[in-house]
Amino acid sequence: MKLGGSIRVVGLLSIGFSLTMLPPILVSLWYGDHQAVHFLKAFSVAFVCGLLVWLATRRQDTTLRRKEGFVVVALFWIALSLLGALPFLFGSHLNFIDAVFESVSGFTTTGATVITHIESLPRSILYYRQQLQWLGGMGLVVLAVAILPLLGIGGMRIYQAETPGPMKEDKIAPRLTNSARALWTTYVLLTVACALAYWLAGMTPFDAIGHSFSTISTGGFSTHDASIGYFHSETIESVATVFMLLGAINFSIHFLALREKSLMPYANDIEVRMFLAFVLTAVLLTAAILWRTGVYPGWSHATVNAYFEVVSIITSTGLGADDFTKWPLFLPLFLIFISFIGGCGGSTAGGMKVMRILLLVKQGMREVESLIHPRSVKPIKLGGKVLSERTVDAVWGFFAVYIIVFAVLTLAMMGTGLDQISAFAAIATSINNLGPGLGDVAYNFASVTPAGKLISATAMLLGRLEIFTILVLFTPSFWLD
Repeated sequence: MKLGGSIRVVGLLSIGFSLTMLPPILVSLWYGDHQAVHFLKAFSVAFVCGLLVWLATRRQDTTLRRKEGFVVVALFWIALSLLGALPFLFGSHLNFIDAVFESVSGFTTTGATVITHIESLPRSILYYRQQLQWLGGMGLVVLAVAILPLLGIGGMRIYQAETPGPMKEDKIAPRLTNSARALWTTYVLLTVACALAYWLAGMTPFDAIGHSFSTISTGGFSTHDASIGYFHSETIESVATVFMLLGAINFSIHFLALREKSLMPYANDIEVRMFLAFVLTAVLLTAAILWRTGVYPGWSHATVNAYFEVVSIITSTGLGADDFTKWPLFLPLFLIFISFIGGCGGSTAGGMKVMRILLLVKQGMREVESLIHPRSVKPIKLGGKVLSERTVDAVWGFFAVYIIVFAVLTLAMMGTGLDQISAFAAIATSINNLGPGLGDVAYNFASVTPAGKLISATAMLLGRLEIFTILVLFTPSFWLD
């Protein structure tokens, strides 16, 4: 294990991250909110820490194997959580745990918050919260692999450890660097398009940019306490819905669609088709219940509200236009459940991903058929391709570990004093990188104990890095060459 080389890479990445403190300084100077000095201090601390780590390990070999890739990703996200908390600690008077919670929530695109009066924050802090999600959305590590080769540091192992989804070996370009740049180019183009659409729909430029960051990243932070509901605009809600869906679709598919100037890549991808079919089914079910119970006066009104909330929850964005926690019957719990599915692999969405759910269903159906025909051999196919049993086993293993971790963390949250519903919702919204929950965490985590906030932050990191990236570090054999 070349731990020194891994630490050196983290030092370099921390130096790079420190530069992200510069845009908020410009925002602070533009609006005159007197926060520039706090961001300058945060920049200095992040830069110096990264520089000292790099200097201490500059002679270490940075050739990365799979093991080193996992170490780099885990250490870097922990470093990000701590360094990203500095502006909150310096400028918004949050205590250490609250600042770390807010930082982790932003980077993991969870969107949960401990802040109760968001609109009272300085403009530069508001911008910084939105920027955190945008950077975390595609993953700073994926951005870094486009730069690390220029420094003589290979990035494939980092990419495999960071990229969400079960098909991590797939690349959209022959070279990893080209893949990362293609993903980020697509990401930036969609963000710009989203910001322009919000601005044309009636948002101010500040709100349009901020909400484009949280929409494409499926993060969910807003510059207003009432989130998207603040604007009282169906046009803005429609824009948000479209771009939340785009954020939850595999960015490789977006890249192919842009390159080919065609919508066929979406139509040809089975995961995209299943994702959109499930969204449509959930919308129709939710709208029917809202309409029949009289929550909304007409079918069209019910459908519009159902469409926004279902898309917001299943994509793990968490932007709000209505208070779904007060909807009738089983709808609040139903919406929390669909967040476990999440979006497509290779997207910014949380959850277990549609691809995995699809494979689990196919595997379950195969087991049922094997009871009827014990000697039959039926491979599992996806998009016309036969999947290896190793891939199927990996999905089952991920599902089992996901449920076990969820159960353990839920019990831990109950141990901090939360009731069953609040504890369940807190971990569900954290591990699925969703944001809004039920019960005591329906709107924010301000009332949760410090221990509960740390448990939730841990769940966010586990969910963002898809559990195994973290858990593998606790395996004794991992540290043996």
